[in-house]
Amino acid sequence: MPLLEVKNVKKVYTTRFGGNQVQALKNVSFSVEEGEYAAIMGESGSGKTTLLNILAALDKPTSGDVMLGNKNLVTIKDSEISTFRRKQLGFVFQDFNLLDTFSIKDNILLPLVLSGTPYGEMEERMIPITKRLGIYELLAKFPYEVSGGEKQRAAVARALITHPKLILADEPTGALDSKASAHLMRLFTKINEDGQTILMVTHSIKAASHAGRVLFIKDGEVFHQIYRGNMNSDAMYQKISDTLTVITTGGDGVE
Repeated sequence: MPLLEVKNVKKVYTTRFGGNQVQALKNVSFSVEEGEYAAIMGESGSGKTTLLNILAALDKPTSGDVMLGNKNLVTIKDSEISTFRRKQLGFVFQDFNLLDTFSIKDNILLPLVLSGTPYGEMEERMIPITKRLGIYELLAKFPYEVSGGEKQRAAVARALITHPKLILADEPTGALDSKASAHLMRLFTKINEDGQTILMVTHSIKAASHAGRVLFIKDGEVFHQIYRGNMNSDAMYQKISDTLTVITTGGDGVE
């Protein structure tokens, strides 16, 4: 049974001036299995950000359903959304979203503090995660005292510490140099191999080539999918690149 099911999702915005309607998502349907590592790609304006906001329960579709486990994100009460999001979803953003006035440790623990988790349990969860991500020695430092790659690993630790069903990553390598990006993608692979389900939105072919499946969004619809199968990262990279070329040159199909 899929962990995430997106069924016939449409999103229509009405512009403030003139009342024109813009259809950001037309008829999006796909599923993500538990333990899968999937990536979503597409040109700017293709609907990726709108889709991610709906999956993150930050926005609701005009029509359609988004099932996470046995919960429909579309019908969750507004008063329950924040708690649901904090317990079920982990987020990794391009700009890290760390609080500069909080230490790395306090940033990582923040979701558990908001959930009222006992301090002893918070420590038990944090120590193995931060050691695995190589930031245990940085816990007393503040975000402005560490590198971009270290900030992003702290953000990953914050996402993992709630034991979420699904991690949503929005351009996680976008603010990193090539070395830090490669390190982060290796960590994502290890995290996924440990059983964590990951759905990543990215412009980076390199980042997407680490995923087990890549979905391409074009004009508000799922245009094509690539499954890794037995391909190595180099072959996956080339396949993704070829598909993006077809999309950007206006092709109607991909072999």
